[in-house]
Amino acid sequence: MPTISKRGISMPASPIRKLVPLANRAKAKGIKVYHLNIGQPDLPTPEIGLEAARHLTSSVLEYSPSDGLLSFRQKLVTYYRKFKINVDVEDIIITTGGSEAVSFSFMACLDPGDEIIIPEPAYANYMAFAISSGAVIKTIPSSINNGFALPSVDRFEALITERTKAIMICNPNNPTGYLYTQKEMNQLRDLVKKYDLFLFSDEVYREFCYTGAPYISAFHLEGIANNVVLVDSVSKRYSECGIRIGALITKNQQVKDNVMKWCQARLSPPLIGQFIAEASLDTSEEYMLSVYNEYLERRNFLVDGLNRIDGCYAPIPMGAFYAVVKLPVDDADEFCAWCLSDFDYEGQTIMMAPASGFYTSPGYGKNEVRLAYVLKKEDLATALVILEKALEAYPGREK
Repeated sequence: MPTISKRGISMPASPIRKLVPLANRAKAKGIKVYHLNIGQPDLPTPEIGLEAARHLTSSVLEYSPSDGLLSFRQKLVTYYRKFKINVDVEDIIITTGGSEAVSFSFMACLDPGDEIIIPEPAYANYMAFAISSGAVIKTIPSSINNGFALPSVDRFEALITERTKAIMICNPNNPTGYLYTQKEMNQLRDLVKKYDLFLFSDEVYREFCYTGAPYISAFHLEGIANNVVLVDSVSKRYSECGIRIGALITKNQQVKDNVMKWCQARLSPPLIGQFIAEASLDTSEEYMLSVYNEYLERRNFLVDGLNRIDGCYAPIPMGAFYAVVKLPVDDADEFCAWCLSDFDYEGQTIMMAPASGFYTSPGYGKNEVRLAYVLKKEDLATALVILEKALEAYPGREK
């Protein structure tokens, strides 16, 4: 029998989806599973986007341009200016979700063996895309004890070698919800300038910042415009994960030219998804404010509830819609699996994402989980009760 690729063997399993078979078996037994494991928004997609889907007028669903519909990119220019991100239509390349934007960024900017420094915990698919491109991830662990603040500049510099090509951040952060400060972003800017690195910045959660401090985009940093590659997506802000529309944005002409080769190889981003996303850019401020307020209330409710459970600790996330919580268990991976395979409370259980899957450093996240507050508060209340009961019953609870 032929052997499969070493690259495929080294690809990490998704910490978000790897427990799905256990969840399916629990459901088959009649157990209700509360999904806190995945960032799938439950709030309704804007009606203006749904109307665009219902009233398609095209007689032929043809290929779109490889860099996306011009009309969509033109409207995105106006959208970004609301956040003081000043880009031109030529700087925007539409991708098949934010994931493809990350993948194409790596493919276009990195050679096999080139190194990317990423603070962890980090979105697990960054590791997968790095493996796909042959790049090497070098991680710097942040700590739950200071809310997952950016590690010190000294720790970054200690990792920089002749193969270091880029730094990658997610801001606001998935999985921690951390929001980088102006000081931290300036420190990253200075590193990027000093060593002439790319700065890959995943900013898909920019609408969800729960602090009075301003949102700082990588494009707000002076003197590094040609180093920045920004990743974006409509999935979270408009509850449109399924239409698979993202964007790669850069002012670096060489990067744009290189990315376009990958775009042409995959022909075009989803046409219907672009119609919906373009229409959704006209979503009312009332909708956006209601979504923001709902996530803010959920964040406050969930984090307060978590910190009331004996032995649990969750810092307050300042952005996105995730919280990482430290649990009084010996192994969070085993605990998450046990909740689905061996436990239920009144016919109900919870599905969580073990935080170890968001680290590459061995041993980190061993007693942490990521929770997505994408359920209504009534369901979050039930999930908190289930979690407390599960911790009381778990045989591997720390004493």
